[in-house]
Amino acid sequence: MIHTNGRIIGITGGIATGKSTVTEYIQDKGYKVIDADKIAKSLMVKGSSSYKKTVEYFGKDILKKNGEIDRKVLGDKVFSNPKLLKVLNSLTHPFIFEEIKRQLEEAYLDDIIFLDIPLLFEEYDNILKYDIHFDEIWLVFADRDTQIKRLMKRNDLTKKEAIERIDAQIDMDWKKGKATRIIYNLHSIENLKKDINLLLENL
Repeated sequence: MIHTNGRIIGITGGIATGKSTVTEYIQDKGYKVIDADKIAKSLMVKGSSSYKKTVEYFGKDILKKNGEIDRKVLGDKVFSNPKLLKVLNSLTHPFIFEEIKRQLEEAYLDDIIFLDIPLLFEEYDNILKYDIHFDEIWLVFADRDTQIKRLMKRNDLTKKEAIERIDAQIDMDWKKGKATRIIYNLHSIENLKKDINLLLENL
């Protein structure tokens, strides 16, 4: 049982919807944010348990010359093969969820704790197994065409590669039906911040 006095608000979205921008802004406003992506990266450093399991399964061709995991190479492997993506998640997610649980308990005095999990809906049942529950879930939304354009530009991907990464996640319209609140990130950063401020004021 996680011991926390605070409300837990999940923040999720789809790839290239602007979730990180939303999370950073909420953090800048003084709220406690636990970022699953940052945890995942920190747990994949050379020599860690998560690193060892990943290299053991996928082989040394996913490594850079310095021995660190090349996230682009690994991404190309798993996003073009759903079975391999499932394997990667099964290897790494237990470490991530355990660390999230630890950080939640550490933040037990905070009134509101935001938990940024990109694959919140995809991994919802597994998250519950770690006794992590949400009072609300906020979805950062962008339409598919916007996602593709942003992802191609941000990650220097072909359209095919961008679509593979988007299709590896649950459809955004389905997520809209499951979220408590929806943050539309389709226009300017000023509009986005205004919408976030309204949500924060109504907490």
